[in-house]
Amino acid sequence: MAALDGLPPLRDVIQRHGLDARKALGQNFLLDLNLTQKIARTAGTLDEATVIEVGPGPGGLTRAILALGARKVIAIERDTRCLPALAEIADHYPGRLEVIEGDALKTDFETLAPEGPIKIIANLPYNVGTQLLVNWLLPKAWPPFWQSLTLMFQKEVGERIVAGEDDDHYGRLGVLCGWRTEARMAFDVPPQAFTPPPKVTSTVVHLTPRENPIPCAVANLEKVTQAAFGQRRKMLRQSLKPLGGERLLIKAGIDPARRAETLSVEEFCLLANSL
Repeated sequence: MAALDGLPPLRDVIQRHGLDARKALGQNFLLDLNLTQKIARTAGTLDEATVIEVGPGPGGLTRAILALGARKVIAIERDTRCLPALAEIADHYPGRLEVIEGDALKTDFETLAPEGPIKIIANLPYNVGTQLLVNWLLPKAWPPFWQSLTLMFQKEVGERIVAGEDDDHYGRLGVLCGWRTEARMAFDVPPQAFTPPPKVTSTVVHLTPRENPIPCAVANLEKVTQAAFGQRRKMLRQSLKPLGGERLLIKAGIDPARRAETLSVEEFCLLANSL
């Protein structure tokens, strides 16, 4: 990266600013410069895009996104220790990096960059990644404010995101992602690419919004999936009993003897619409 953008190596930046990764913040810094560029390229052309990044840390991925030509990067970072390192990157790319100190879970992303296109690229902190994804899948309006999501998760979470029916990883997250997006796992990232190395393999997931997802009330879909997968080994007539059980299933045209993991996203939407 130093040869690419003229900034110091990330290990030097971390040492100079005393940026030891903190477990309480879900931090694992990505220092492999080939990988940061590969993640940024997974999001496609960045030339005209405003990129939102969550948890930039010392800025390895931030630098890759800027070096690949993003028009602007808006980075949300809650760890004040990282702000001086990010300020150095902002000075190197005048007018192209805006750093917001704050908690991503409390951030109104839709108001950050009203001019599009907007792409979200992030090595998400493990402890908030899934909730942030769900928040981005459930904005006030659809199609959403973002054009794509390119996100790093623990591999087990990535498998849940892309899973479909009859997959052991299929659950509420897979239904929600399958309902509103086209999702794919792009590539895995080994533990040794991070500092400190996590105990699990990570994976990069790329999601693009479906223009016209099946009309369905989010609250009803959440009720149905929570009940169905809350007792996933039971027949639906039993697991959905609090919502109407066999009567609801017959109304939706679904065999009450089936189990949650056998239902397609379309069938879950049918159930939600039958409530």
